[in-house]
Amino acid sequence: MNSNQITLNQLPIGKKAIVASLTSAGITRRRILDLGIIDGTEIEPLYKSPSGNPVAYLIRGAVIALRSDVSDRIIVSMS
Repeated sequence: MNSNQITLNQLPIGKKAIVASLTSAGITRRRILDLGIIDGTEIEPLYKSPSGNPVAYLIRGAVIALRSDVSDRIIVSMS
């Protein structure tokens, strides 16, 4: 992981980033890929629930909520 790369759950609300890699495997990886979260995808956190989990993300024009255990497995590059 580069110095400008962080996990998705560390990305501040309103800050856009590009997906660099996935560190998950198995069913979780398949679900992430099925949602369109692949290398090079732009992603932006929009809203955080009152408890902080899940967070709503803008991904390919759709708003998708991800729990922190899933977003922790997505590495993004900040621009």
